[in-house]
Amino acid sequence: MNFRAAWRALRGLEHKASKTHPILVTYGVGQEKATPKDYAQFAQEGYQKSVIVYRCIEMISNNAAAVPWVLKSKRDRKEIEKHPLLDLLQRPNPLQGGAEFFKSVYAFYLISGNSYVENITARKLPKELWALRPDRVRVVPDAKGMPKSYTYKVGGRSVTFQVDPVTGLSNEILHVKSFHPLDDWYGMSAIEAASFSIDQHNEAGKWNARLLGNSARASGALIYKPDGDMPSTLTEQQRAALRSEIEQFSSGGNNAGRPMVLEGGLDWREMSLSPKDMDWLAGKDVSAREVALTFGVPPQLVGIDGSLTFANFEQARMALYDDAVLPLVDKIKDELNRWLCPMFGDDVTLEYDADDIQALEPRRKEKWESVKTADFLTINEKRAALGYDPIDSGDLLLVNAGAVPLETVFEGEDSAVEAAASAEEAYGDNSQE
Repeated sequence: MNFRAAWRALRGLEHKASKTHPILVTYGVGQEKATPKDYAQFAQEGYQKSVIVYRCIEMISNNAAAVPWVLKSKRDRKEIEKHPLLDLLQRPNPLQGGAEFFKSVYAFYLISGNSYVENITARKLPKELWALRPDRVRVVPDAKGMPKSYTYKVGGRSVTFQVDPVTGLSNEILHVKSFHPLDDWYGMSAIEAASFSIDQHNEAGKWNARLLGNSARASGALIYKPDGDMPSTLTEQQRAALRSEIEQFSSGGNNAGRPMVLEGGLDWREMSLSPKDMDWLAGKDVSAREVALTFGVPPQLVGIDGSLTFANFEQARMALYDDAVLPLVDKIKDELNRWLCPMFGDDVTLEYDADDIQALEPRRKEKWESVKTADFLTINEKRAALGYDPIDSGDLLLVNAGAVPLETVFEGEDSAVEAAASAEEAYGDNSQE
């Protein structure tokens, strides 16, 4: 063994390290980095309590999970129909099918900005894939500013996943994160960007529920106006009795329309603004629209009135795939090609078949018609534009008239000249007239 060459290789690996990454961990090397946000709060206030957030995440994750995977060879770009990797993606673990597993991966990513996939290996090949809850995973950095390991904690117990110090990858766990401008270890959730709009929308719903609970009446105040020998103020016991009587006999849906009996010296006055004065419905729609746009979902797909940005529903569906679904699938595809595919060899790569996406059918028809009527393309050029292999004798140009090969119109240069001369003789006299 050439120890000198091995030493030079090791020194080369050391010189390859980033100069800025070690600054990130000037203290706390080997310690877990806590997430800067509360995942449980995002999940509860966003996904569980906001109908707009729930609908956006469900729409994106369900459509992304339905995109079919295709495995191809890197050498000849031919599709591989049978492979252990395809079997793994179709049935990642005993409790989930492929669509349900990928929905979990996408949903975790949309809620927290992070998604973790655990790989269980048997006989040097991945056999199971599991989506881990992001709030249970912590990054442990090393002295070079790279992940040293990942720690999974639940119920007072923890599991550590080691990371290769050279590649920065772990065969046991994959961390997919979104861009975060202020965090080096964790991604940023779309819910974080839309948090103010989500709070406004949720508070509007709570306000409406409370209003209905009070018989759809705005709150007000009892004004005490003493008359004659009446005392100038009410005692604490009198105030408590009045408040209890109002809540018991005038609040709630069962008391809707029930008249209020006021004794001498008492007057009822409305204090709060009506929903119309507050433009409550319009404000709620604005908040819902902002939340939908944060996720890249056209507002009209989540049922927001007046959101007719696109001419029809089909265009809105295509915009959903362009802005939200396909970018997310592309990100997961790149991560799987970087992490999972090399475990099955260097000649396989994952892709997805956009032609099988029903929502993009109008775009495919439009492309088909434009390519079909392009007279400046040969048969094989048209087939290549549509993703088909070339055929023999396909390097021909077709003209519109009868769609016959251009070479058969004129049998050569002499024939072309003779045809032009004949045309001049036929129309010469008419042109002179």
